[in-house]
Amino acid sequence: MTKEQKNREIEEITSLLESTNTVYIADIAGLNAADTSSLRRLCHQRDVSLSVVKNTLLRKAMERSEKDFEELYDVLKGNTSVMVAEAGNAPAKLIKEFRKKSEKPILKGAYIDESVYVGDDQVDMLSSIKSKEELIGDVITLLQSPAKNVISALQSGGSTIAGLVKTLEERG
Repeated sequence: MTKEQKNREIEEITSLLESTNTVYIADIAGLNAADTSSLRRLCHQRDVSLSVVKNTLLRKAMERSEKDFEELYDVLKGNTSVMVAEAGNAPAKLIKEFRKKSEKPILKGAYIDESVYVGDDQVDMLSSIKSKEELIGDVITLLQSPAKNVISALQSGGSTIAGLVKTLEERG
């Protein structure tokens, strides 16, 4: 690989890192061709981008990035694959599901919304993180509850103010 090719590759990886808030670094070494193909297919179905990268190029891309990947430098050894997704928990869920039939991929580390997680023992915790959409749904549900109570009280208490006050007292 020429110096120009390496620079181009580093630029591509840097732009990939800059374009997302969810980056997982995993080891998929030792998967046979069928399992690798199955993993790539599953990634495609779950909107997770998977690419195998050279550690030195990934590190240089991380150093060029405006994000702080410094805590992940130590995991850049051996075979390295990068998984990128919109949802912070998508790659972790994918790893857990794929491991039902294989020992790999092994999570080396993850960068999610400016937080760094190191080690394979983080997979269960990362898979339970709620996505932005799930959190927004939870907030909307919480905001709707008081409004539903008032509407319900208005409907059940009749049209008199005394009936409304009585119904609200009973619910409160």
